[in-house]
Amino acid sequence: MRTLVAPALLSHKLVGTVPIRQPTEPVHYLAQPPTALALTLLAAGEILGDKVPNVPDRTSPPQFGARIASGATCGALLSGVEGASPPVGAVAGGLGAAVGTLAFFHLRRWLDHEVGLPDPLVALAEDALAIGAGWQIVNRIQPGGIPSAR
Repeated sequence: MRTLVAPALLSHKLVGTVPIRQPTEPVHYLAQPPTALALTLLAAGEILGDKVPNVPDRTSPPQFGARIASGATCGALLSGVEGASPPVGAVAGGLGAAVGTLAFFHLRRWLDHEVGLPDPLVALAEDALAIGAGWQIVNRIQPGGIPSAR
């Protein structure tokens, strides 16, 4: 539903679960407090930016591609953290992002245009769902596959 919420939540989870002083692997950088803070600020900016009129649809090519890339990256990193296959996680994350983007785009449009709910209300509910569901997902992470940093 949002491009940067998942990376921000994943980063916060890793900071609290797998503190790493000397990053050597890509996932180590995600487990750094400055990375978690930067991703949180970017995610907040994205959420606020969504409320501005005339923002392109999430299904326009640049936004859609960014969501798929974000999902694939998070899926690969999450799979690696849990000791599973990063390529499989990347495919699952990318597909999940594509399906979620399209499903929630059409759901929001239906709620706005057919049901008649005010768009700001639907947008806030969508944000709450994205953050709440994302938080539930990252809290189930069982790190076991992160390569150690020296």
